Amino acid sequence: MYQLFFRLIFRRMDPEKAHHLAFRWIRLAARVPVLRTYVAAVLAPRDVRLRTEAFGLRMHGPFGLAAGFDKNAVAIDGMAMLGFDHVEIGTVTAHPQPGNPRKRLFRLVADRALINRMGFNNDGSATVAARLAERRAAFKAVVGVNIGKTKVVPEAEAVGDYVTSTERLAAHADYLVVNVSSPNTPGLRDLQAVDHLRPLLTAVREAADRTVTSRRVPLLVKIAPDLADEDVDAVADLAVALGLDGIIATNTTIAREGLGLTSAPALVAETGGLSGAPLKARSLDVLRRLYARVGDRVTLVGVGGVTTADDAWERILAGATLVQGYSAFIYEGPFWCRAIHRGLAERLAASPHATLADAVGADVRKENAS
Repeated sequence: MYQLFFRLIFRRMDPEKAHHLAFRWIRLAARVPVLRTYVAAVLAPRDVRLRTEAFGLRMHGPFGLAAGFDKNAVAIDGMAMLGFDHVEIGTVTAHPQPGNPRKRLFRLVADRALINRMGFNNDGSATVAARLAERRAAFKAVVGVNIGKTKVVPEAEAVGDYVTSTERLAAHADYLVVNVSSPNTPGLRDLQAVDHLRPLLTAVREAADRTVTSRRVPLLVKIAPDLADEDVDAVADLAVALGLDGIIATNTTIAREGLGLTSAPALVAETGGLSGAPLKARSLDVLRRLYARVGDRVTLVGVGGVTTADDAWERILAGATLVQGYSAFIYEGPFWCRAIHRGLAERLAASPHATLADAVGADVRKENAS
């Protein structure tokens, strides 16, 4: 039914308009107690075999919503209602900003992909922090907060910008993510260089510890798939040296070559970050490389091109404790999480692994042993 609905209605609508329309329906459903309970029972059945622990947090399962869908923390309950085991909001910047001019979101339907150049459009960390503080949760959901640099802030002042957001948001975050990998903020990806990344992560860690004294807020960094292999290794080594809690691999890509794109050339030529199915191979390669480097010393989150339960299972075997998705949700619809969860439970049951934790990195360990 959703596939028919997508072809007849959503596909004919401007992608951003369709996003806001669907988002509104999700939010409205989550506000009606009886309706949200029914929807969650249908779309988010829980399987004890999938229970997951990551950076000290317990979750119903490993599959979460990647940053970018709920930028302003307005639909956490709605996304949990649909079955996401954790919800990462943002990217949030210290100052509110409208993002890039429209049109800025494009569907590559033939490739099951998206290109976006949204530009961190969000309400700003002060407003989002207030919204999180006032939230009365209808569903228990782990909430990650993804922070980035305000566009107008010079690169030389980036650390202070991230620290401001950290001081406002850390108390409301189950985990915190430093985003230095979006291609849509000028100069942002330069911060992935270890010489820049070390002082940034150190300052954010200190700000989180200073702001929240009752617990340790887990800190992660999100990296781009476009990093050279030696730079991936450098980030991995830095994460271990700093005692980072996790790495999210990966953000969207600026690459277009060799991705098997079959969409209209005009769409392929649009600037911005490419996400969805064409990103799968490179994102998986980066994840495998990270796990081979850090093992179980740093928790890895696999994202990029995840569409099916097979994709999610492949990420777990490659080293991901958690798996995230976003783009495929646009194409697969509200039963997506249910299908992922059922498929993961089936694959775990058919595997030699007693738990999901046992399966994490199994393929990479096997390769290394041989």
